[in-house]
Amino acid sequence: MNTPAAQDVIKGLWLGALGVVIFAMTFPMTRLAVGDAAHPQLAPEFVTAARAALAGLLSGVYLRAVGAPRPQRAQWSSLVVCALGTVVGFPLCIALALREVESMHAAVVTGVIPIGTAVVGALALRQRPSAGFWVCAVAGCALVLAYAAWSGGGRWVAADGWLLLAVVSTSLAYVAGGRASSHMPAQQVICWVVAGSLPLTLPLTWWWWPTREVTPAAWGGLLYVSLFSMWLGFFAWYRGLALGGIVRVSQVQLIQPFLALLFAVPILGERLDPITVLFSIAVMAVVLISRHMPIR
Repeated sequence: MNTPAAQDVIKGLWLGALGVVIFAMTFPMTRLAVGDAAHPQLAPEFVTAARAALAGLLSGVYLRAVGAPRPQRAQWSSLVVCALGTVVGFPLCIALALREVESMHAAVVTGVIPIGTAVVGALALRQRPSAGFWVCAVAGCALVLAYAAWSGGGRWVAADGWLLLAVVSTSLAYVAGGRASSHMPAQQVICWVVAGSLPLTLPLTWWWWPTREVTPAAWGGLLYVSLFSMWLGFFAWYRGLALGGIVRVSQVQLIQPFLALLFAVPILGERLDPITVLFSIAVMAVVLISRHMPIR
C-alpha cells in the first residue's frame, strides 16, 4: 500500500477531526432520544432503525442527484461489513447501553475505539506502524481506561458489555468504510451503506414506531443522530481515513470521548470536573505525538 503524501495526511487529519466533532455529540443526543431507565423515551430498536432509514432516504436522493454509479461487485463486501457495524452494531449497542448509563460513562468506555480501529486496520491492510506509534496508541488507550477507572471507581456495569460490542462493531466498520473510500468518493460510501439498508430499516422503523407520547427533545436527538451521526459525519470521516491512512487518522478519535463529555454538560446537564479536563489535554497531546510516528 502506498504511503500517503504529507499534504494528504494533514488534510486527512483535519477531515477526521471534523468527523470526530460531529460524532462526539452522538452519545448525549442518543441519550436524549432513548431517555433513561426511569424516564424512557424512544425505544433503542426504533432509534437504530429510524436513524438509518432517514439517512438512507436522503442518501438515495443524493446518489441520484450526483449520478453516482453503482458499486462494483468487489466493493460490496466492504459495504456490507460497514453496514453491519454502522447501521446495526454500533447504534443498537449504544442505544441499549445509554438506557442504563450516562453519556459521559459511555463516551469514556468507548474511548478505546481508536486502538481497535488501528489494530483492525493494520491487520486488514498489512500496514506496519512503528513501535513509537504503538506506544502512543497504547498510551492514549491507557489514559482513557484510567479515566474510566477513576470516574467509575473501578466498577463495570452490564451496559459496558454493550459498549464493548459497539467498539468492535465500529472498528470493523471504520476499516471497511475507509477501504471502500479509497475506491469511490467517501460521501458515496456511507450513502450506499444506508441506502442499501433501506429494505431492512424502513419496515423496522414502521414496526417499532412509538405508540406513546415522546418529548420534543427525544425527537430532536433522533434527528441529530440521523442527519449528522449517521450521514454527514461520515462524509468527512471516511474521506479523512482514505487520505491520511486508517491507522494514523483513527487516532484522532482518541479525543472524541472528552469532546462528548464537554457536549454532555450543556445538553444533558452532566457535571464536568477538572480531572476530566486534565485527561483530555493528555490524550490530545498523545494524538499530536502519534502524528509524527512513521507508518509503513
